[in-house]
Amino acid sequence: MSDTTGSKLNRAMPWLVAAALILVWQAWVTLADVPAYLVPAPSEIAHRLVADWHLLAPAWWTTVKVTALALLCAIALGSLAAFVFVQSRWIEAAFFPYAVLLQVTPIVAIAPLIIIWVQDATWSLVICATLVALFPVIANTTQGLRSVSPGLLAYFELRGASRWQTLWQLRLPSALPHVFTGWRIAGGLALIGAVVAEFVAGTGGTASGLAYQILQSGYQLDIPRMFAALVLISVTGIALFGLITALSRRVLGRWHESERGFGAPGRRP
Repeated sequence: MSDTTGSKLNRAMPWLVAAALILVWQAWVTLADVPAYLVPAPSEIAHRLVADWHLLAPAWWTTVKVTALALLCAIALGSLAAFVFVQSRWIEAAFFPYAVLLQVTPIVAIAPLIIIWVQDATWSLVICATLVALFPVIANTTQGLRSVSPGLLAYFELRGASRWQTLWQLRLPSALPHVFTGWRIAGGLALIGAVVAEFVAGTGGTASGLAYQILQSGYQLDIPRMFAALVLISVTGIALFGLITALSRRVLGRWHESERGFGAPGRRP
């Protein structure tokens, strides 16, 4: 099998598995005559996704907006914290435990307080989702900035490089694989944080997201619409992961071995 054929097959495998699972699901629901209020068929979910798009689209956009803002805030704050931590072991030892504290504190426990303190509904959700997504950015970026070659670090010191030059020209390029890993994790957590925060807030009206549609569908026993909202959440998470992965390959693909494929010249067969 050629490298090109193998690569195409690898890309197609997830879609083939998804198609097989959907067919099995459709056949099971149809043959077993499972009621739609228990497990709707994929065809019914697709129908409700189209029929209720006027309700789901604004909710989906609200969730996407909160997730994107939270991810950007987590990247900015987490990267800034990592840059500060890498300057001094004392600073890292003093403040890193508080980053861990944010990670281990359940968002459902502090979300009501944030919602009370922050009057704007959207930004209260953004803050909650940011707190959920912050730790992976801090941890992975800090680890990446620390993981530099001692020989190269000694060379930069020998050449009299400043802290800024060492950070920008040595530490940051070496840290990029760790950075993008943190972003990929943070993207999914930002989406989870946005949905969970809205469950806690129970916001409605024009500021309602997909979590509100899931709650309303549960109250009305409209299970197909609930599944349609869940599909949109899943698709959003997959798309966000794919965008960050594509960005990682764009930045690292030409020079870092973590994104280099097989079969090209100078690469392992």
